[in-house]
Amino acid sequence: MSLDLITDFLFLIVSAIAGAIASVTGFGIGSILTPILALETGTKLAVAVISIPHFVATVIRFWLMRAHVNKKVLMGFGITSALGGLIGALLHSTFQSSVLTFIFGGLLIFAGFMGFTGLAQKMRFHGPIAWVAGALSGGFGGLVGNQGGIRSAALMAFNLPKESLIATATAIGVIVDLARMPIYFASGFEQIAASWVWIVIGTLGVMLGTWFGARFLRKISESVFRKILGAVIFSLGLYMIIRQSLLN
Repeated sequence: MSLDLITDFLFLIVSAIAGAIASVTGFGIGSILTPILALETGTKLAVAVISIPHFVATVIRFWLMRAHVNKKVLMGFGITSALGGLIGALLHSTFQSSVLTFIFGGLLIFAGFMGFTGLAQKMRFHGPIAWVAGALSGGFGGLVGNQGGIRSAALMAFNLPKESLIATATAIGVIVDLARMPIYFASGFEQIAASWVWIVIGTLGVMLGTWFGARFLRKISESVFRKILGAVIFSLGLYMIIRQSLLN
């Protein structure tokens, strides 16, 4: 088996795992797949490429959970998130890939630390701060594709049931993707199109993970699962920053 086939197969497996994780937590595809693909393409292109499988998996997850969406929260919180996503995507087109790598790596380290220590579950945003957090989550989503953790923490302020929180966060994720993706395509369509193999593999993988993988992850206790995920995300962020520092 050639090296390219091995790499493609590994990316398919990781994509399926990311899709399964997102089906349980409501986020994780961008946090896991973007830094891995960035090792091959650079962060700037990786964010744009991964937005496609992210969008597909998010739409599937939304369709499966659509009955639990809180429409009132979706309309208000979704608008601020979409505006943030649009602004973040516009900024994305102006930054160098190395700068985005440091920003993304820092966010992964923060998110991974919060998840591993359990602080993420204790974090709450209340009142106007929750809406600001929604805009920030959309902004980071547009800038570096990492948005779900902040959004979920902000939505906790609305005291939604677990199913409703994940479903509403997923619906907002669809809105943010629709806001940011046209900006990526307008500024780098040729590069994105040239990465069609990664897009196809990633999309197939997250679809498989969304449909079939979650049943296996649900057998792991939530506390252990979040610690493992946090440690993986933290390690990816640290590796990205160290690697980029050595390249500069």
